[in-house]
Amino acid sequence: MTHRFFRFLTGFFLTAILLAPIVTPSAHAAEGVDITHANLESTEDGYRLALGFSFELTRGLEDAITRGIPLYFTTEVQINRPRWYWFDEKTITASQTIRISYNVLTHQYHASIGGRLQQSFATLDDALSLVRRPSRWIVADKGALKPGEIYYVAVRMGLDVARLPKPFQVHALNSSDWRFSSDWLQFTFKAE
Repeated sequence: MTHRFFRFLTGFFLTAILLAPIVTPSAHAAEGVDITHANLESTEDGYRLALGFSFELTRGLEDAITRGIPLYFTTEVQINRPRWYWFDEKTITASQTIRISYNVLTHQYHASIGGRLQQSFATLDDALSLVRRPSRWIVADKGALKPGEIYYVAVRMGLDVARLPKPFQVHALNSSDWRFSSDWLQFTFKAE
């Protein structure tokens, strides 16, 4: 009886030790950004994505932007069509980048979407509102999705470290302040 109980306890603790890294959150888990809503809708122009994010910048990111380092926030979208006989068909991938910068001379924040639209703001929070509630943007043309088909839509947003100046890219890899992204949010969409 004692031998059987000892083997049970040993197996229990061994299983707990082996599963601990899986159950506990990793140091590289997504930090800082929550997707509050995501919706794909069919319009005359194509399929538009409506998003909302909730986040606060870390102290390190706020310091960087007030010292004149632009930050790039990239939203990625993947639309896949499920197939029962093979892997899902990757139908569409799209991304949109919003650049937030600060001009030390004018004491204004600037936001631009994809290098085209540029607006000026008096405060950082006002500039970040463009990132938190981006305008609905077309991720696919009208004929890109087959009407009546079900698609899987995956969305995420985060700081695009690859667009930072080179010295900050190295720093961003080693600092937890610069790990700033959401997890992938997935939902289904029936094309019209």
